Amino acid sequence: MTEQAAQTADTAADETAGETRPVRGRKNGLYGPISDELAASMRSGWADTERDGLEPSAQSPYAAKRRKALSAAFAGERLVIPSGNLKVRSNDTDYPFRASCDYVYLTGDQTDNSVLILEPKADGGHDAAVYLLPRSNREDGEFWLSGYGELWAGRRNSLTEAAAILGLDTRDSRQVAEQLAEAITASPGVVTRILRGHDAELDGVVDLLSGRDEQAGAELDEQLRIFLHGLRLVKDEWEIEQLRSACAATAQGFTDVVRELSQAIATSERWIEGTFWRRARVEGNDVGYGSICAAGPHATTLHWVRNDGAVRPGELLLLDAGVETDTLYTADVTRTLPIGGEFDELQRKIYQAVFDAQEAGIAAVRPGAHYRDFHAAAQRVLAERLVEWGLLEGPAERVLERGLQRRFTLHGTGHMLGLDVHDCADARTEDYVDCELVPGMVLTVEPGLYFQLDDLTVPEEYRGIGVRIEDDILVTAGGRENLSAALPRTVAEIEQWMAALRG
Repeated sequence: MTEQAAQTADTAADETAGETRPVRGRKNGLYGPISDELAASMRSGWADTERDGLEPSAQSPYAAKRRKALSAAFAGERLVIPSGNLKVRSNDTDYPFRASCDYVYLTGDQTDNSVLILEPKADGGHDAAVYLLPRSNREDGEFWLSGYGELWAGRRNSLTEAAAILGLDTRDSRQVAEQLAEAITASPGVVTRILRGHDAELDGVVDLLSGRDEQAGAELDEQLRIFLHGLRLVKDEWEIEQLRSACAATAQGFTDVVRELSQAIATSERWIEGTFWRRARVEGNDVGYGSICAAGPHATTLHWVRNDGAVRPGELLLLDAGVETDTLYTADVTRTLPIGGEFDELQRKIYQAVFDAQEAGIAAVRPGAHYRDFHAAAQRVLAERLVEWGLLEGPAERVLERGLQRRFTLHGTGHMLGLDVHDCADARTEDYVDCELVPGMVLTVEPGLYFQLDDLTVPEEYRGIGVRIEDDILVTAGGRENLSAALPRTVAEIEQWMAALRG
């Protein structure tokens, strides 16, 4: 990063006085005041780069249908959906921005400091407008003096370009707080709801001016969040294609890891993390969540994301990772692989139990089945094996009734998947875990067995072994489709695949 990019420039031209003024304080900047001649030079000599004839994005008509459903559910109310703001990582550097999922779902846009507002119409429905940051201003120097100007951070779409791409009315986000305040004040009888927690300034505007008490306001806003998460439960055809792409790229990432396992053995789990991340950045936007690259005993820690341990032949690698597409839909896949290329007898036995449990879980995914069925089917298989191995006192029905298998299974067998890795988490319970499955739902099936290093209730040879297998399953009209089926799952397939990739 260049010295000046770490913050905005030291000074900018004050065009009204012909003098210089601070832009944002930088105690130890290298440049002095900006001369009138330099300021004038930077205002002129730039080509017109406005793009004409832009077509709506492929997502645009689907986003319009989603907004229509949202509008129908909250007739007569004002709805505010922010994308979110940049968050400071340290000092004057920010984390990479990731827009809020509900904003992306309703607009197809991913820019920071942006807001979708649905303003109710007198004759029903809503007028939708998205507030975005326009092109940098060449006249006041923002484009080259601000660390967020276009010469520093890259070209932005103009409001006209964004309107064509998104199929939405576009407005200047620098005016959104003022215009929202004016709208609320002008129509005190209109309920205003905001997707809270993404833009503190707009949260404050709504709280201050809407005339609602704190508890009632929180309930109104939570109802909006719950509805949006419920709306996202069933994926449309465009979303399903995004998830297919995410799974295909993820399969490539797993393949890359196997090819480079010798490098990981010579270094650490971080080589695996970096190898998969490279594929995620090449094929998509990023990883959809922190990759779990857990070798040996680290596989027994469910969310092992430190990824700083040794990778040793003879042990297992549990790799739980997913590519997030450029449209922000993520895969979520896990494979447990023998680092040396072949499972030993005990590893094979444990892996086969988890595989059989996953097969039972996947078979339970179909239209009309209860969401909980796949979890129950997988847990029953694992409970039966734990009893068979003498690790739990049977019968299996007793184990399941008392939840005793959870000492070794730990987590639920899956979750919804989409824009979030744990998608639609705030949907109503009756619409999620208590629902019947319908075509278009996408969920993971991911049973596992984990034997902790310090667990004295199991034979010593079990301790430190963790196995999980996870695939992304689409509910179809005829049953199901495994979107991540390109990756091998059986013991024999995995060993053959690894042998072929490693030469």
